[in-house]
Amino acid sequence: MDTDKKLHILAERLRYIQDILGHRENDHSRLLASELAEIQTLEKNWTQERRIKALETLEELFDFAEKQLEQELTPMDRVRIVRHSQRICLKDILENVYDNYTEIGGQDEYSIDPSIVIARAYITRRSRGKAVHQPVMVIGQEKGHGQEFRNGGSVKPWGNAKALHYMKVAETENIPIHTYVFTPGAYPIEDYPGAAQQIAKNLYEMSALKVPVVAIFSEGGSGGAEAIALADMRLMLSHGYYSVISPEGAAAIEGRLRQGQRATPELIEACAKNLKITAEDNVRFGYIDRIIQEPPLGARPEHFDFFKLLRQEVVAATDEVFLKFKGIKFFRAMGVRRMERRRKQGAYTTENFYVRWGLNSTAKEDLLARRYARHARMSRWASRDTRPGKEKFLAGLHDVGWSVYSFFKYDFLRKHQKVVVHALEEVGAEAQYVVGKLLAPWRAVRSMFNAKPTLNHGKAKELTELSYWEDPAAGSGWRWVSPRAKEDRAITCPNAVTHGCLDLWAPDLFGDHAGVCSYCGHHFSMEPHWFVNNICDPGSVYEFNAEIEAGNPLAYPDLDKKLDEAKKRTGMKSACRTFEARIDNTRVVVAMLTGTFRGGSVGAAEGEKFFQAAERALKKRFPFIAYVHGTAGIRIQEGTNGVIQMPRCTMAVRRYIDAGGLYMVIYDTNSYAGPVASFLGCSPYQFSVRSANIGFAGPGVIKETTGVDIPPDYHRAYRALSRGHIQGIWDRRELRANCIQALLTMGGRNVYYR
Repeated sequence: MDTDKKLHILAERLRYIQDILGHRENDHSRLLASELAEIQTLEKNWTQERRIKALETLEELFDFAEKQLEQELTPMDRVRIVRHSQRICLKDILENVYDNYTEIGGQDEYSIDPSIVIARAYITRRSRGKAVHQPVMVIGQEKGHGQEFRNGGSVKPWGNAKALHYMKVAETENIPIHTYVFTPGAYPIEDYPGAAQQIAKNLYEMSALKVPVVAIFSEGGSGGAEAIALADMRLMLSHGYYSVISPEGAAAIEGRLRQGQRATPELIEACAKNLKITAEDNVRFGYIDRIIQEPPLGARPEHFDFFKLLRQEVVAATDEVFLKFKGIKFFRAMGVRRMERRRKQGAYTTENFYVRWGLNSTAKEDLLARRYARHARMSRWASRDTRPGKEKFLAGLHDVGWSVYSFFKYDFLRKHQKVVVHALEEVGAEAQYVVGKLLAPWRAVRSMFNAKPTLNHGKAKELTELSYWEDPAAGSGWRWVSPRAKEDRAITCPNAVTHGCLDLWAPDLFGDHAGVCSYCGHHFSMEPHWFVNNICDPGSVYEFNAEIEAGNPLAYPDLDKKLDEAKKRTGMKSACRTFEARIDNTRVVVAMLTGTFRGGSVGAAEGEKFFQAAERALKKRFPFIAYVHGTAGIRIQEGTNGVIQMPRCTMAVRRYIDAGGLYMVIYDTNSYAGPVASFLGCSPYQFSVRSANIGFAGPGVIKETTGVDIPPDYHRAYRALSRGHIQGIWDRRELRANCIQALLTMGGRNVYYR
């Protein structure tokens, strides 16, 4: 290699170091810049031998400095590494990790969404002296190397839809799936099918995929990452990050910045550190299984040894998942453990170690059970359960008792009862037909001699005259009335300018009218107590898990103080209330996200309560209702402890629905982000109160990430209805009647009253 080319390469390495250090000054980078500038200035007067020797010395200095810098990297430095245009991308991985592949999605700028790449690939291994080609479906976000049309790896809804389609193809072909997460987050667009509803659909379907999924993280940004990352094994590159939000986004929220304002570099650095986004953090939390060690300052396309390591790690992870379900696996399991020891020593190979990548029907069911148990354990440590030990023990006995009761009543006795009832129905129908035929002549003769029936004037009057309708909400018809109804003041409807609404008197608006404008029908926000007291039967509400409270698992600055203020103000311990109740004497389990507690944001405690509510509804065969009084998304101060609730709670919901339950979601006020893009958005029965806003990201976030100004009604309920996200829009005054109707007409086979 000539000296000019070596100098160019060293200059590129220096520029890379300066890029990832950002605004920070560093002794190592200053020294490298000085030495490189000196050689570039003087080397023209040197002999060839002296040039070569000086460049070799400088290369050694670069290697030493990079290793030293590796030890000093901050979390924000790692963010800059994964965002850099020299970072490896999925195309590099396909070329260097897999032996052969055909790309079937994301080809250049002409694809439906170039931010997602899908490939049918093969890995070739040796078995008994023969080459064995093991097929795999590879799916991931593609950032490219400065390719602007890739949109930085931010996938649009139809890109995630294509990813899900080929996951189902892999399930049909019974081959494993490798997903590579290279995204800062999903593109926040609500055009059909909508970012939130498509991510929710991906999570719902992935939770029940009957093939193993291995996910590898480089840059994992919130819901965009989760859209393809619900996996049986999750690996992470050592310089990667996995977070609920970007450090810049967190800084904008923490700094309460207005549109157009920029956060200071110091605040962004602090947020990156406080969010605990690194690979080591996520392994410690239990959300990542293993770290793949990269070269100093991150893997780049020229690091071919790293691709060999990545190949072996991915193959080993896939082997481990399959070996959990193999019949004869004793010696190969020993081999996996031996490879684990050799992995820690830095030298091992999987090329001559063969595991067949295929599952039978029994193993597939076992795979789903293990996947559910794996996610059920996640994040439980991150929530506080202040119940005494005795109360926890009694709650456990209660759950066991209901499980046994439900098994015998619904799974055992009713199963045989249904067989007998169905048989009797068939016999009765046959007998009715035969008897009808035999008695037909007699009925004909009798009708010839019978006189015409006399007219019942009372019945005729009842059928022909108008009935008197009495409005149940008229004149203090509600059991609970908002405290705002006691205010003696006028309220102006926000639609007054366009609809000509007159001012409303607060006692009427928040009392008799339940927060609904009597002129245009606009729904003002109401307190969560309104739903609990006016929809549920009087005296039927029994709250459970109230002692599970929101905490501060990341020790995030000032969060404890903010949580204490919210608990004191609302009288609640988290943003989620879970309770049993009756609606028109039908028993239901309700999980309610309340916007009055930290905006209804979901963290580990809220996710745990929602998860347990879904399990309780399954055990008791009760309908499960999620009432969303309001949610701002995942609580950013809990980091990935909040993000993991998206796949975790979705799996609980999927299990409940597959068992034949009725899961219904009712949105009120504003519902955004992670919950809508997962365990709420996956329900087959979603309804909204009129005037609610439903979407993936708020107007400010969309403007910040895309630069696009959205119309004022972009997130309105009727838009969600038009794209199929929700199935109906309800008037708040008719909520109880509509809930009763839904309970009578919707749901699966195992709802208890069916």
